[in-house]
Amino acid sequence: MAKRTFGVIGLAVMGENLALNVESRGFPIAVFNRTATKTEKFMAERAKDKDVKAAYSLEEFVKVLERPRNILVMVKAGKPVDAVIDQLKPLLDQGDTIIDGGNSLYDDTERRTRDLESTGLGFVGMGVSGGEEGALNGPSLMPGGTEAGYKDLEPILVKIAAQVDDGPCVTYIGPGGAGHYVKMVHNGIEYGDMQLIAEAYDILKNGLGLNGQELHQVFSEWNQTEELNSFLIEITADIFTRIDPTTDLPLVESILDAAGQKGTGRWTVVSSLELGVPIPTMYAAVNARVMSAYKDERLAASKLLTGPTAKYEGDKQEFINKIKDALYCSKMCSYAQGMALLSKASSQFNYNINLAETARIWKGGCIIRAGFLDKIKAAFNENPLLPNLLLAPEFKQSILDRSSAWRDVLVVANTLGIAVPAFSASLDYFDSYRRAVLPQNLTQAQRDYFGAHTYERVDKPKGEFYHTEWTKTDELSLQTGTTD
Repeated sequence: MAKRTFGVIGLAVMGENLALNVESRGFPIAVFNRTATKTEKFMAERAKDKDVKAAYSLEEFVKVLERPRNILVMVKAGKPVDAVIDQLKPLLDQGDTIIDGGNSLYDDTERRTRDLESTGLGFVGMGVSGGEEGALNGPSLMPGGTEAGYKDLEPILVKIAAQVDDGPCVTYIGPGGAGHYVKMVHNGIEYGDMQLIAEAYDILKNGLGLNGQELHQVFSEWNQTEELNSFLIEITADIFTRIDPTTDLPLVESILDAAGQKGTGRWTVVSSLELGVPIPTMYAAVNARVMSAYKDERLAASKLLTGPTAKYEGDKQEFINKIKDALYCSKMCSYAQGMALLSKASSQFNYNINLAETARIWKGGCIIRAGFLDKIKAAFNENPLLPNLLLAPEFKQSILDRSSAWRDVLVVANTLGIAVPAFSASLDYFDSYRRAVLPQNLTQAQRDYFGAHTYERVDKPKGEFYHTEWTKTDELSLQTGTTD
């Protein structure tokens, strides 16, 4: 048998589907799984009559791969990735490349890249988005790490990635952990998007009293619009068509309202705090999932804590249109926050991330694919140094045109007692960003009062720091630095 072009380690669903995707594009592959029975099952049920070579030891697996070897590792993030790398390293030759296609923390990818490059091996940390279907038919791929390793992989990656009107949904993101950082932020935006849709659903169902069929119709119509056309809106519309045979109601109403998370949203929030970039929509989305997990406490509290019970009594269709506008404005803020975080990380970590290309490769395959990504791509192509997406002419005007409806939706939701943390956080972000003066002058005065942390003055050069003895009548004193 001829040498294999590509190898895959790890045959859970994503690994299987990526392996089959590669093989279907004309690249002979080898596969290995720690549990031999899993490999046997894959070969018998999914790889039958495919150009796939099964290996039952890592030594055999490495021997059947042509050089330079390209090996995709699809195992659980964390220690399992390190374990596979440690087992592979003594079997590989200089120029071979290991690809981590899992949702690894970018810091881990930085460490692994440094370690492997020092031995002459390549390492590519590659974000993969699109779920099981995307992995099989065309995901969005976000590879970073060793650039030479990416160049060897490029002929394969451009074939297996999702294809859109302006090319395959893959590009070299940057060195070190850049690929996994971009995937992490993609997932943070995804958290925000999903929470915003959930809040729109909550208002429509519990505020306006829409039933499953009406909800399906609303989301289907929204998915036909330029503003909201997206994968997540599309699947939301589909969800309302599935009827639970036990209750004869939409299945979604029988699903426990406690959302899980695998860590990427939380990692995004932590990184934003470390870099000093506000991403309040994503904070709100992560917090909403955490709050949802308190199901038992919420059940008990619902019997003791009362609130509004009224329904919306105005023109339903008019208000549905306002919810659509509020959702679009909030989504713009969520994407603006994500792109601002990527920009800061790119500068901080020397990733040199191309924001226009990032938006382009999210147009297909990935979970946050949406029609308005073309506009985001165009905005950053026009001005690569754009400090915030909300300042791009089209997005600025879109929000200004819809801001009144956005505010009306929050007023009604609050009046009806419906929590809309991500809608609120998005509007707060917009209102804070657009204001020349915020109340943190008082915060600085308080900090100086209790801790002598000093402050700057609006009528003095920036960089000059002052301290006041607030309990005395002395003049303020000029300080050379802060004590914070």
